[in-house]
Amino acid sequence: MGLGRQGDQQGTMYLAWDEIPRSRGHVFYDRLQQILRKAGFDGFAEKLCKPFYSDKGRPSIPPGRYFRMHLVGYFEGIDSERGIEWRCADSLSLRNFLQLSPKESVPDHSSLSRTRSRLPLATHQEVFTWVLKLLSKDGLVLGGRIGVDASTMEANAALKTIVRRDTSESYRKMLLRMAKESGIDSPIDEDLARMDRKRVGKTLSNKDWRSPVDPEAKIAKMKDGRTHLAYKPEHAVDLDTGAVVAAEVHEADKGDTSTLQTTLKAAQESLRRVTSTPPCPDDPAELVADKGYFSRDVLKVLDGGPWRTRIAEPKRNGLNSWRGDQEARRAVYNNRIRISSMVGKAMGKQRTELVERSFEHTLDRCGGMRRVWLRGRENIRKRYLVHVAGFNLGLLMRVKTGHGTPRGWASAWLALIWPDQHPSMAYLAIVMVVKGRCCGIIPIAIICGGE
Repeated sequence: MGLGRQGDQQGTMYLAWDEIPRSRGHVFYDRLQQILRKAGFDGFAEKLCKPFYSDKGRPSIPPGRYFRMHLVGYFEGIDSERGIEWRCADSLSLRNFLQLSPKESVPDHSSLSRTRSRLPLATHQEVFTWVLKLLSKDGLVLGGRIGVDASTMEANAALKTIVRRDTSESYRKMLLRMAKESGIDSPIDEDLARMDRKRVGKTLSNKDWRSPVDPEAKIAKMKDGRTHLAYKPEHAVDLDTGAVVAAEVHEADKGDTSTLQTTLKAAQESLRRVTSTPPCPDDPAELVADKGYFSRDVLKVLDGGPWRTRIAEPKRNGLNSWRGDQEARRAVYNNRIRISSMVGKAMGKQRTELVERSFEHTLDRCGGMRRVWLRGRENIRKRYLVHVAGFNLGLLMRVKTGHGTPRGWASAWLALIWPDQHPSMAYLAIVMVVKGRCCGIIPIAIICGGE
């Protein structure tokens, strides 16, 4: 083989289609593309979004491409839309996944933002429900046992920008005023920081402070103990399969007992549209939650309704005082009996595993939305719904192919072998390895499959 030398690049006037370099494609995105095309995702998205576009003018981004780019953001762990654009432009496999022709460029990140702002939240909710229906056809949405939990997301706003609600005075101006009142005429940043650490009664309350950048972001303590402006995502997860049936984004200063009803209402609506037997008073579904959701009022409202509660009860010293509230007494004791049974303890362990797994994938490992770059709760909810839909598609991919993320295929021995998984056909795969330094190849596994 001769030595190849790098020459000057010169553009060609004409390039035939068969001369364009092709990539082998990423097996994960190829298989996901097959699932979406077979289910008619593009036709569904275009029909859903058609009322929000004009019949005249320059064509916009195809809705199927818009939602696919956000799915890429989930599977690649990219938190910003600018990063999604760059990643799709650098990958031939992702260009194929977006169904771009050689003459088409990847949509600009500003086009993604403009499209997201014009499509309503209900449209993104419909896409999330469409994915749930796709999972339901493969038996991945049962709805008999639902686990609920919440987490935190850091908002796209800094604490140093907060101002007082009554006087609109910024935090820094308040520190400067306090420093001058204490006798420091020309305080520097170190003086302000020292005084802020040592001052008595230091509190940050959402009743007193607000963010002018993102008014809906609230001051809250994150899961790692830091204090930030944040939002509160809450999931309702099917404990039989791990699918997320409802994903809500609440204000971070609202407690679990105040947001539970909204999430349960969304879960009940999703199950009504997806399954044939939604939760109802005659056939209630199991509701499993941790002790943060325990409240007498919550148990009274849910008792006898479409949800049979198994909410962990916090330990208290002494006896309970009911003061004649027999409904609360009956609801608390019934819930206590259910959580103390072997079935209740097993459900509690499942809730800890599956619900936390959904947050780990959506916020940290895959989705990358622990720190959001959007402002406004509705804006965040739009993108968050598509990310959770990507999590559900990953669950479907894991059931069909054994791997739910592109990174899973990277470590799989069978990533280079793509057997046809049609139920009526059997496949045979022989995995080979190179032995030592020689070129001898020996078979180490023979895998047979099919029905």
